[in-house]
Amino acid sequence: MNNFCCGGGGGAWAMPYEAERIYYGRVKAKQIMDTKAKMVIAPCHNCRDQIMKSLTKEYDLGIETKYLWELVADSLIVEPWSEEEIKKSYELRDAQYERDEIDLDQEW
Repeated sequence: MNNFCCGGGGGAWAMPYEAERIYYGRVKAKQIMDTKAKMVIAPCHNCRDQIMKSLTKEYDLGIETKYLWELVADSLIVEPWSEEEIKKSYELRDAQYERDEIDLDQEW
């Protein structure tokens, strides 16, 4: 709520006005520092680049910056099952098949 621009929008990131970008980004850097966030999700490529490549260094934010899609993709990573978990899942499957009288070898 009441967030300010990162200072890199409106094409400012692509322009040769680095000092101005960093100066105008100071308000956003302060807002980020005040939250004590460890990660910031940026809504656009200008915000991401300004926060990640400029403000984090200039204002020593110590944060990770990601796009929303990166956060979603990271959450979809599932660690492989151990041999014990695989064995247990087969046992549960077999018990369910037996309970429901399912014969996978039966031809229809």
